[in-house]
Amino acid sequence: MARRNRTLVPGARAALDDFKGKVMSEKGYHVNPDNPNDVKYEIAKEQGVPLKKGYNGHLSAEEAGKVGGPIGGNMVKEMIRLAQEQLNKNPQQ
Repeated sequence: MARRNRTLVPGARAALDDFKGKVMSEKGYHVNPDNPNDVKYEIAKEQGVPLKKGYNGHLSAEEAGKVGGPIGGNMVKEMIRLAQEQLNKNPQQ
């Protein structure tokens, strides 16, 4: 099955992975700096989801959400916080 989950700007993948690692590290997860995506296995274990490397087509949408939700949700919260911080520094005149 082809992955439809692609970054619009291909060169941004490394920066997004670094951002993910930073955010999840701040949330108290152990993040491998060489592969920040591995944090999903720690979250899966914590949630009781049988996630393994490779194909995981057997997972239900609920199980996948238990793993991806905390990662994506925390990343979005941090992006919003950063955007609000920028707006407060440079108010429109």
